[in-house]
Amino acid sequence: MALLLSSSFHQLVVVVAASLMALFLISCNAQQLTPTFYSPTCPSVTNIIRQVLVNASATDPRIGASLIRLHFHDCFVNGCDAATILSEKQALPNNNSLRGFEVIDLMKSRVEASCPGVVSCADILTIASEESVALAGGPSWAVPLGRLDSLTANRSLANSALPPPFFTVPQLKAAFAAVGLNTTVDLVALSGAHTFGRAQCGGFVDRLYNFSGSGNPDPTLNATYLNTLRQLCPRNGNASVLANLDRATPNAFDSRYFSNLQTREGLLQSDQELFSTAGEDTVAIVNRFSANQTAFFQSFVASMIRMGNIAPPPGSRGEIRRNCRVVNAASTLITTTATDGSAESGLGYETTPLASSI
Repeated sequence: MALLLSSSFHQLVVVVAASLMALFLISCNAQQLTPTFYSPTCPSVTNIIRQVLVNASATDPRIGASLIRLHFHDCFVNGCDAATILSEKQALPNNNSLRGFEVIDLMKSRVEASCPGVVSCADILTIASEESVALAGGPSWAVPLGRLDSLTANRSLANSALPPPFFTVPQLKAAFAAVGLNTTVDLVALSGAHTFGRAQCGGFVDRLYNFSGSGNPDPTLNATYLNTLRQLCPRNGNASVLANLDRATPNAFDSRYFSNLQTREGLLQSDQELFSTAGEDTVAIVNRFSANQTAFFQSFVASMIRMGNIAPPPGSRGEIRRNCRVVNAASTLITTTATDGSAESGLGYETTPLASSI
């Protein structure tokens, strides 16, 4: 009798555990984000991430800009779920462009040592973005937390959802609207993250020599700035050479980005378009942020929080990855469906029911 009771109890425990795991995995969308999410379970998480970032910045001044770009690219593809650290980093807009993965790995290992199995990679990336801005002299804010890490990645969607550096304002607006962000202040404020960091010559060289196939440079480029860029990025030169997004304060988070646009010294076409496209409502916002850095900082914080709140699609499942680059151990390779209906193998992993330029 005791043996039967023991067996029944064991089966009940297994069933309850499986049910709890299922509830955990499907809670990705239902989770309410709050800045105090880790207060009882990992109160030192922000301090740990900040220290890793401070140490990394000492030898790599562009790391902050690289991490915030990782966060942008993550949130624009099926929400902020650290999928970009899986194989989405191999998508065309990310391949040989995203960087900072080793720093995220170190942040994760330090957090795991203090609070094992508690903090998601998606939240680590979100905190790292805020700390990167603050460390560079920009605003600081209370980061809403409680995200889960995805079980899959969608390289096909990353190829189509991420706005490239040659987009026009209408194209940029369509990309922002597609993820639920507004096409005015969110667009201009978040573009202001290009106030620090670098870009490869390959991302803008066509503006210097053959803009839109015209055989001429982009007419919106300041002539003196054009000559400077041509010296750095000669025709048929090394496409991986880096240029500062902001000539004057390349490592500082400030409002100089908007002043640069006013003098036609935006490095990327998609940036300069915000000011140089006649009749667009983005022009007035650029002027306001250039004249009032406090207004830019306030809008940037609000827009970063809105972007950080972009949730994965309904029905998505998540977990707390132990290693940000792969899903947890009990996993099986799955196939994700591309937006055009075709299938892509090897883009991610899914737990079993009972178980990478600036």
